[in-house]
Order: sequence, then C-alpha cells, then structure tokens
Amino acid sequence: MAIKQFGNKGWTPDNIGSLAGKTYVITGANSGTGYQATRILLSKGAKVVMMNRNPDKSLMAITELKETLGTNIDISFITMDLGSLTSVKKAASQLLDEVEKVDALICNGAIAQVAKQQLTVDGFESQLGVNHYGHFLLCGLLYPRIEASNGRIVVVGSTAYKMGKKRIQFEDVNFDSRYTAWDSYAQSKLAQVMFAYELQRRIQSLGKSVQVHVCHPGASRTNLLKDTASTFSKVLWAVMSRFIAQSAEKGAWPQLLCATQDGLTSETLYGPTKRADTVGPVDINNLDKIALDEEAAERLWTLSEKATSFTWDLNSPSLTPDIQKSNS
Repeated sequence: MAIKQFGNKGWTPDNIGSLAGKTYVITGANSGTGYQATRILLSKGAKVVMMNRNPDKSLMAITELKETLGTNIDISFITMDLGSLTSVKKAASQLLDEVEKVDALICNGAIAQVAKQQLTVDGFESQLGVNHYGHFLLCGLLYPRIEASNGRIVVVGSTAYKMGKKRIQFEDVNFDSRYTAWDSYAQSKLAQVMFAYELQRRIQSLGKSVQVHVCHPGASRTNLLKDTASTFSKVLWAVMSRFIAQSAEKGAWPQLLCATQDGLTSETLYGPTKRADTVGPVDINNLDKIALDEEAAERLWTLSEKATSFTWDLNSPSLTPDIQKSNS
C-alpha cells in the first residue's frame, strides 16, 4: 500500500502559496492538463512560459487566460515542436535569451496511441521521439539555467509505463518489425520515467540542488487522443471518459504538486490514488520496480544522448542567471 504524505484528502492547489517572482516553463500548455496547470500557476502570481507546437492555439489560450484572470498576468509562449530536435534547440535558445530563471520546467507535452507507425523528422518512432527524446534534449539544454535558479524538473508520465512490454525494446525501439499503438506508447512513457529517475540519481550523486520529480495525471478528460489515435480508440475513450475520468483541472494537480511543493522525495511517483490510480486524491503511488532498473536506465541514457547528439555535463559549474544570459 502506498504511503499517504498529504492525508486522506490528498494534495490540492490550496497548498500553493504566493508564487510571485517565480517562473514556470510548461510544454504542451495550450490545452488539457498543461493549460489548467498554467491557469492555476498564473492565479497564484507566477510567470508562465508555454512551449507549444501551434502558435495560433497558443495565442488563443493566452487570450482566454487574460479574459479569465485579467490582462496583467505574465504569460507568454515559445513555438516548439518536440518532434523536431532542431525545433527544440531553437526554442531552448530563445528561452535562454528571454527568461532569466526557471523555477520549474514541467515536461507535460505528449502524444498518445498513434494508430499507425509514424516517424519524426529525425527518424524516431513518433511517441518515443516526442514524449522522451524531445524532452530529454530540452531538459539538457535548459539544465544549467534550472540549476542556477535552484529549480526543478517535473516529468509528467503515465501509469502506462508499467504496461505493454514493460521494457525498452532496445533491439527495435522504433517498432519496425511489429508496431502497435499501445506498446509503443507504453515504451515512450517508461522511457520518460526511467530518464527522470536516472537524472535524479546522477544529480544526487554530485550533491546538486536541482530536484527532479515524476507524476502522472490519471484518467483525465483531455484531447490527448484527438489527432493521433484510431477512430475506435477515440470513440471508446469518449464513451468511457464520461464514467471513469476526472476533469483536466484535477489531472493537472500532480504536476503542480511536483513543481511547487516542498518536502518531496526521490524515486517517488505522484498521482491520483483511487480506482487503480486513475482518479481521486493526489498523493504517492506505488512504483513498479521496472521504473528503477538502473542498468536499463543507463543504457537508455546512452541511447538518448546518441539519438539527440547531445551529451549531458552535470559536472560543469552552474552560472548565475544574469551571466548565463549574457553568454547564451
């Protein structure tokens, strides 16, 4: 049985105090749980930078947020396609030029249940490319700024990490031989949580202050499947979600917890705790041991560095935000 850290009612945004002076960066924030997390952070006085693929939808989201919260909120966006390493590099460079500190990078953007195998422009299976490789590179590029800000990295995973094949299919990560929407999605989410816990271990071994936390939204009513899933899957989810899913707002609570709450622990998964961790009070979930497979995580890290042509250097000293900005 999972440990309760926040009591019977679990964690809620009521736990968040004033976030004035704080800056949060969220991927995939123009709809769904990312949008709701953005709205709540802004309502607490934070500055939020959304990193979204679609600029038109980003502008629409900003308009809606200003209509709801007032025109004085500090909200902006940077166009970024997680499925393109070139786009991720360009967006990260722009953010480093424009944003002096990052209190938390929330890796929320994702695609799911892609009906037929699709490859990114860089040749990766699309779910692995968007959900894992894109964030792996973004986290690495922004890490020095996050460290200089004494900030956090929040990885939004899914309970799908412990489903499907329950392993990284290193011999065929693109599922060229036998593609299934579910197995490839589950692999991408396993890759995300493995990366996060491996990053935790590496940071802690060096005595660094950056926190890395992992959460999942449970079953939430969002448009995640709208553009990628098969017609059958979309219809099935539309019917099921009326009875088993929670609101997108509640689905955002775990990432808000991980981005703002003090006293969180390592090698922990935060999310809803009822109905097989799909809905209910937000707290600690039981963590399947596959997520903490250090040998597989190290192998994934090496594969990810090779795929993204990016080598992490956690040993280099962090710079102050002002110095970093002038050198970026």
